Amino acid sequence: MNGPVNGPVNGPVDRVLVSGVTATGYHGWFDAERRDGQRFVVDVELAVDLSAAAASDDLADTVDYSTLAQRVADRVGGPPVRLIETLAVELADLALGDPRVVEVWVTVHKPEAPVGVTVADVAVRVHRSQR
Repeated sequence: MNGPVNGPVNGPVDRVLVSGVTATGYHGWFDAERRDGQRFVVDVELAVDLSAAAASDDLADTVDYSTLAQRVADRVGGPPVRLIETLAVELADLALGDPRVVEVWVTVHKPEAPVGVTVADVAVRVHRSQR
């Protein structure tokens, strides 16, 4: 069979995964978070038809994950927002700026979130698609 297998919504099931993009950001509800900053870790999963890239073996025919990772890190280190929900949606919109991206899942991890008890991680995951 040539090309990707279509899923239940008749879209590609090919995926590009960029996991663990780590950057310091100043996002948070509390003044200390916005003043001192903290580490954020972002995972991005893209639904993309990779058949053209596989056939051509050319970077121009796929999503450049190096560029994507840098853009994610730049946004995390950019202007602060109060909620990681807001940051996650902004990152999803950023990924959807590439017309080849059909769907995106973004997880923003905030491992040092001040929640008052010891936790391994706090994260928000959003899913967005081209409409």
